Amino acid sequence: MKPQLADKWALITGASSGIGEEFAHQLASKGMHLILTARREDKLNDLAQKLFQLHGTKTAVIPIDLVQADGVDQLVSEIRKLPDPVSLVVNNAGFGTVNTIQDCDPQRVADIVQVNIAVVTKLTYEFLPEMIERNDGGVINIGSITAFQPVPYMGVYAASKAYVLHLTEALWAELWDTDVRVLALCPGPTKTEFFDKAGVTSWLSKNFAHTTTQVVSNALAAYDRNHAFCIPGIKNRLVAFVTRLASRRRVVFESKKVFHKLVTEPTSKKK
Repeated sequence: MKPQLADKWALITGASSGIGEEFAHQLASKGMHLILTARREDKLNDLAQKLFQLHGTKTAVIPIDLVQADGVDQLVSEIRKLPDPVSLVVNNAGFGTVNTIQDCDPQRVADIVQVNIAVVTKLTYEFLPEMIERNDGGVINIGSITAFQPVPYMGVYAASKAYVLHLTEALWAELWDTDVRVLALCPGPTKTEFFDKAGVTSWLSKNFAHTTTQVVSNALAAYDRNHAFCIPGIKNRLVAFVTRLASRRRVVFESKKVFHKLVTEPTSKKK
């Protein structure tokens, strides 16, 4: 049975652009009201206004920098002031970097762990218990196709998404006998700001990528069917399957080829 979403509230992190923004549009079209959080308050306010005009969506805009150590606690504190319970958490905030070990900023690497792992864990365990008590609600954690194999030059990002996938699958199994759902969305390359921010600005122009509309539509369909994870696209599903058949050595060296040229060419050409 499909979960009932209309007139309930969803929290979306990283809602100012990309997949998070698309979740806001598609959930609003299903009648949900939204708690929108990200760093860019102006974009959140613009999005909230659009959603109200299109769907009459109620919104709570909470600008927070989740990289900061106390950011997630501030977010939870603000949410607890709202009168209605959270029925869906979309843990979308996250980022990565593509670089050699020696060129990585250690602080940025630590920030990836903070947002991609610590924040996801905190928000998942903050809201799931009350959903279980109501026997209603769910969590969608945004993973990645990289969750299925180690990826040289973006090792921390891929490892963080493997954590998200494994955590989500474990929780899905725990909740099997309830009406609470947990889904890991594991998209491949998607037309967002991700690669620009990761330092490989030419990636999307040279490689196939899904639209955010395709990715989110797949995710919500999988959520309706109570799947543990969702990999949009046949090619991406095949890649994830093949990694289970090949040797780990073969997988990691094939994965290395993806970004090797981009990170090892002279800086003047990385444009």
